[in-house]
Amino acid sequence: MNEFFNYLRDFMVQFWANVGQFFYNWIVYKWTFVPGYNAEYSDILNSYNISWGTGGWVSFWIFVVFAAALILGLLWLIFIFLRKYIRFNRRELDKEKMAEEIEQLNNELYQAVTEKNKILNLKVGSLGLRPAGAKVDMNEGEEAAEDTLKEVSSRFSRLIQVDRKYKNVDTAIPDVPNFTLEELCNKFRNFAASSLGLYYSIDNIRRLFSGMGTSKFLILEGISGTGKTSLPYALGKFFVNDATICSVQPSWRDRTELIGYFNEFTKKFNETEFLRAIYESSFRQDCNIIVLDEMNLARVEYYFAEFLSVMEMPNVNEWKVQLLSAPDASDPVHIIDGKYLLGQNSFFFGTANNDDSTFTISDKVYDRAMSIVFNDRAHAFDCEYQDSLLVPYSQMAELYRQAIVNNPISKTTLEKFAALDTFALKNFKLVFGNRIMKQLNMFIPIYVACGGTEFEGLDFFFTTKILRKFSSLNIGFLKDELKGLIVEINKLFGKNNFTMTKDTVEDLIKMN
Repeated sequence: MNEFFNYLRDFMVQFWANVGQFFYNWIVYKWTFVPGYNAEYSDILNSYNISWGTGGWVSFWIFVVFAAALILGLLWLIFIFLRKYIRFNRRELDKEKMAEEIEQLNNELYQAVTEKNKILNLKVGSLGLRPAGAKVDMNEGEEAAEDTLKEVSSRFSRLIQVDRKYKNVDTAIPDVPNFTLEELCNKFRNFAASSLGLYYSIDNIRRLFSGMGTSKFLILEGISGTGKTSLPYALGKFFVNDATICSVQPSWRDRTELIGYFNEFTKKFNETEFLRAIYESSFRQDCNIIVLDEMNLARVEYYFAEFLSVMEMPNVNEWKVQLLSAPDASDPVHIIDGKYLLGQNSFFFGTANNDDSTFTISDKVYDRAMSIVFNDRAHAFDCEYQDSLLVPYSQMAELYRQAIVNNPISKTTLEKFAALDTFALKNFKLVFGNRIMKQLNMFIPIYVACGGTEFEGLDFFFTTKILRKFSSLNIGFLKDELKGLIVEINKLFGKNNFTMTKDTVEDLIKMN
């Protein structure tokens, strides 16, 4: 054992000696040549200074002083040059910073001058005078002055512009005579195909309008390129009220990303396009389509939670979104006590892709929405040209109400669905909540009014509302129960019905 430690000692001594020799050769060894050079200079000096007299030594020292002064002078010049260079760069940086500040001040000055001119025009108008160059009568001038004053002083500059846009504008739309939901589905499908080159199956169109009659929030999901975003876009074109498309960002964490926030420094509300869209809908009589594109890039329940909760309230007069804590006289006309009442003619569409870059949409969101899955693109078909159509929301709401009254779910179908509910509870411990039953009693009658059948609507509803919850179960241990579910469906609804549900169950079995 001692021999090993002796080996380790000698090895470490030799190793660090080699490391030291390396740095010695690299740094110190080169300087050993300098004394050699000095010796050569010394030999030259010694060979001549023997015969020097006093004058020679005086001249020698004068030369030494001159050489030293020359070297010091060069070093001083280098120092001065470096200092000036550094000061010059610093001065240039200061100039750039000052130029940016001047530009910012000029922008602020321009804004201040603009507001000052508006206020001066208001004062001129209040005196009964006419601003220079103005060619309006006194009534219009006073009205314009009042609007300008409100825009300058309001916390909502964009929403005030919406107020001015619709002031004294009649937005009433007459009902379409002899109009039905089935006709609405066919006309929109033909419009998308003939005018926009977008093709959708009639089943998805029926699901679309039935979903709009059931919930204000629809989720369009599926593989890329199947027309998810194009569908609400086409719907806006069809209703002659272009859809507002808001691109969701991964950084969205709360509602301020969606509707904006009040800036305490500027005393202005930072308004978003989403807020402008929902506010403008309060002036219109038609349907207002708002799209949250790629909605699951961020967690939906974070930034959209307030709207999900508000739209659950049974009394539509309570669908209020709090914007500010205190009212102000200059606020837009439809913001009362700092709150905005969400219009019933607003429909929210969320598009979603299911991949590694997105979040999973929670059951809380799915339960409050109607979901349409796009698995493939519909094939092109020939149809007659269909123009856009002005349909008031009130007429659509009345068509939905009549459909629910005139097409209640048959007692036999409800009994079969109750049996399916019992089977799901017994084998999968899944229960249909009151919300789902309420949606069921709205969706199926509207789907029938759109030209579908009860079993087709129930098949879609069961797949999107119930089977979706199976993703939280351990399917690997429930294969027998899933096969039993198919048997139960065949027994209740027949082998030729509920094809969507049975296809989904078979896919679950294969994947696990």
